[in-house]
Amino acid sequence: MRTTGKITHWNVEKGYGFITPSTGAKQVFVHIRAFNKAGYTPVINQMVNFVPSTDKQGRPCATRVALAGEESPDRYKRNDRNLYIWAAVIFLVLLGAVSWGGSLPLPVWLLYLGVSLVTFLVYWMDKSAAQSNRSRTPEKTLQLLALLGGWPGAMIAQQALRHKSSKQEFRAVFWLTVIINCAALGWLFTQSGQELLRSVLA
Repeated sequence: MRTTGKITHWNVEKGYGFITPSTGAKQVFVHIRAFNKAGYTPVINQMVNFVPSTDKQGRPCATRVALAGEESPDRYKRNDRNLYIWAAVIFLVLLGAVSWGGSLPLPVWLLYLGVSLVTFLVYWMDKSAAQSNRSRTPEKTLQLLALLGGWPGAMIAQQALRHKSSKQEFRAVFWLTVIINCAALGWLFTQSGQELLRSVLA
């Protein structure tokens, strides 16, 4: 959820400063990379709007910062968010159709569906914990769930909850887990993969 605030401190040399929210909440850290406008030099008392978030240490920070009066960058990203959500849903539907058709055992689809649901719930709890400054879910746990087949649920959660959707380092690892998982799924369609599934489910 976007909020407004005023830049109350800025260190030009180090490229970071602080924003005081208009709601009266405590000031939040902001880095120059968080600004939507490339080449912009923040000015003290400049009004901005931003998305509250937290850094790796759980400290409040600002992301997707735009100058007051500018088009919200979220407006441009809305279609992308919907695309990711639909891609995840279509994947689960197609995998279900393939499983019901007999090309894959039904438990494979149920596994993806179940782990995706669990992953979505874990993302939701982590988002809630971040907003209330409670203990967070380790990022490696989120990545492991994605690797085990929960990436469709993670993809939906990232976009629907706007959580972990702009952290580039996390996103890079996430997409690596998606590639590895999909490669493993593709291998299950091979003769050796089918034999393994039969032996596991026997």
